[in-house]
Amino acid sequence: MNTNLLASAALAALCSLPCTAAEWPQWRGPAGQGHATATGLPATWSETSNVAWKTELPGRGWSSPVIDGKQIWLTTALETPAKKEDAERRLKGNTGNQPLNLLAQVELRALCVDRDSGKLTQNILLLTVRDPQWVHALNSYASCTPFIEDNRLYCHFGALGNACLDTRTGKVLWTNTALAVMHENGPGSSPVIWKDLMIFHLDGSDEQFIAALDKHTGKLAWKTTRAGEMNSNPQLKKSYGTPLVLNIKGKEQLISPGSDWLYSYDEKGRELWRVKYGLLGFSITPRPVAGLGMIFMSTGFMKAEILGIRYQGLDKPEIAWRYNKGAPTMPSPLLVGGDLYFVNDGGIFTCLDAQTGAEIYRERLGGNYSASPTFADGRIYVHSREGLTTVIKPGRKFEVLEKNQLPGKIFASLAVADRALFLRTDTGLYRLEHKPGKQAAR
Repeated sequence: MNTNLLASAALAALCSLPCTAAEWPQWRGPAGQGHATATGLPATWSETSNVAWKTELPGRGWSSPVIDGKQIWLTTALETPAKKEDAERRLKGNTGNQPLNLLAQVELRALCVDRDSGKLTQNILLLTVRDPQWVHALNSYASCTPFIEDNRLYCHFGALGNACLDTRTGKVLWTNTALAVMHENGPGSSPVIWKDLMIFHLDGSDEQFIAALDKHTGKLAWKTTRAGEMNSNPQLKKSYGTPLVLNIKGKEQLISPGSDWLYSYDEKGRELWRVKYGLLGFSITPRPVAGLGMIFMSTGFMKAEILGIRYQGLDKPEIAWRYNKGAPTMPSPLLVGGDLYFVNDGGIFTCLDAQTGAEIYRERLGGNYSASPTFADGRIYVHSREGLTTVIKPGRKFEVLEKNQLPGKIFASLAVADRALFLRTDTGLYRLEHKPGKQAAR
């Protein structure tokens, strides 16, 4: 099996996204599927080998890098903690039972790093929010990955607001803070740019909807309330999904995972169809992937399952198979050729036959996982929260090629451009590439 050829063919067929010169325009790459076309990438590294540069980043944020030309953009949050007595008072409104972080103020910023030198060239204030909602201890206020297109950086911070930045001048072109929900665990959904729209999910415990802003002005274009019936418990209505633009029967559709239902919308926000998971599914973070006439997704927390949803040849998509052993609640799945790969939060790495859902193997990597895996240069890169990247050979036999440890924690997913990997930890951004004998620059 020519894995690279199959993967490239599947990637080319599955999504229809706007043309953009950006090499890595959004979360999980050009088609949002975790595939990169670059070759000559490193399989091994450490803090002192195959590191072209390392740049410390201010603030705290789990958003992944996006890359356009010489610019690498990320978001971050500068946090001012709330006083203990104020935090205790405000947290009385929390109906969940999770470890939370509460602030008096947060500054939401866009950072630009020069691709060649690693120099931090821009640190731009986008929004300042007083008394923001709490976030889960594993989350950040800057976890949503921005979208870059045509010298514009579109940033989404959930209920805290949205902003558009001119990447040539550093000027903030517009902001929009009019849309809000109660996230309970903080923001998590990344935006997509589709035609003239910036689209994102706002699925809270109080309201659940998908919204589109005019990408030129930031004004609301449409807002569509979720139509599917959900559990009566507000905590089981929230979700953190990211939509995917997919071409089905020659028509572009927005595939949108929400609590208990997978939805499809047109460019005006009108629902085209919805498929019920058939079991409780909420707090969805993994982004769906698509190929082979199917959509593959995780149903989120509690009774998490991987679903294979077939749309090819059908008037309405339907669930073709389901797999309930160790489905991820945070990392997204990865489709390579005819095989579906995923790592769950507790480090179980699984390979399924994508067409049938039949298990090929399950192996324990160890550690804890939030970042989504990436397929690049014939390898699968999987990152643990403990800073370990396991490099795996695609195929129906489990084979670990390398294990690479960095200090710090990894919550962000990989970005790839040219012959380099760009990996964000909780303290900095690394450019990883073949550099025999050279040490980290900073």
